Amino acid sequence: MIGIDIGATKALGVALGGDGSVVAQVRFPTQAGPDGVLRTAARVVDELSGSVGPASMVGIGVPGMVDPDSGEVSHAVNLDIDGVPLALAARLAEVVGRRVVVENDVNVAALGVAALTGSTDLAYLGIGTGLAAGIVVDGRLRRGASGVAGEIGHVSVDPAGVLCGCGQRGCLETIASGSALARMWPGGESARVGRLRKAALDGDAHAATVWNQFADGLAQAVTAVALGVDPEVIVLGGGVVEAGDALLHAVEEALDRRASRSPFLATLHLADRLERVPSGPFAAVGAAMLGASRS
Repeated sequence: MIGIDIGATKALGVALGGDGSVVAQVRFPTQAGPDGVLRTAARVVDELSGSVGPASMVGIGVPGMVDPDSGEVSHAVNLDIDGVPLALAARLAEVVGRRVVVENDVNVAALGVAALTGSTDLAYLGIGTGLAAGIVVDGRLRRGASGVAGEIGHVSVDPAGVLCGCGQRGCLETIASGSALARMWPGGESARVGRLRKAALDGDAHAATVWNQFADGLAQAVTAVALGVDPEVIVLGGGVVEAGDALLHAVEEALDRRASRSPFLATLHLADRLERVPSGPFAAVGAAMLGASRS
């Protein structure tokens, strides 16, 4: 099976062997726009097929709204796909001559984490520009009746808060995401969390306030996932988490503070359920697993 994780700047592809291990891996820059995304995906498939032979199916994870039945992608603004949906599955299948399945990137990340950790009951909390969760229950993705299961970034926790892109105010995404952190702590995207943490440790009072607010916002998001789904494991992932374990520990401390004020939350042991995402191409692995699950 071939799995591809297509992001705004790069596309990572893997080929899985019969035992589920990664036998080949490639990475290419993502070309924007519908045709660019198609060219990028086709290039990944061709390169991997040249290394390990033809695959029976291709699974793809992409940001934006995805219809898993039709394989259409829409509102993937970071890929310059908006307006008319891209029939990614059908068009790529014509190019590469294989069946193609497509899913939202957070969902395939959850499948990949489940495969790499052996967990069948987890929520993957993707903390990037936005905030969303991929949910795996009994080893299967939970998409929900409308396909929005896990969209906890749009749970409003402060009706008088910052206006969210969804039209509500005070959504979790406005306090616990990369875009929220950029608003509270302006500067370049690269290593923002690391710089913020260093400034807080160096005695910058504003940095310390932002750091604590951000960690508490993520603790709210973890609590929302736990109360809605009650997964055995909650995994923090996404670009914001790549800074290291400092943020994970800060969220654990925030959860402990909340538990100290609530006997109910204390019984849930949320800090003990929290894990950082494993290293490796887990999202691309999840995309390949998605293909296997639909074969």
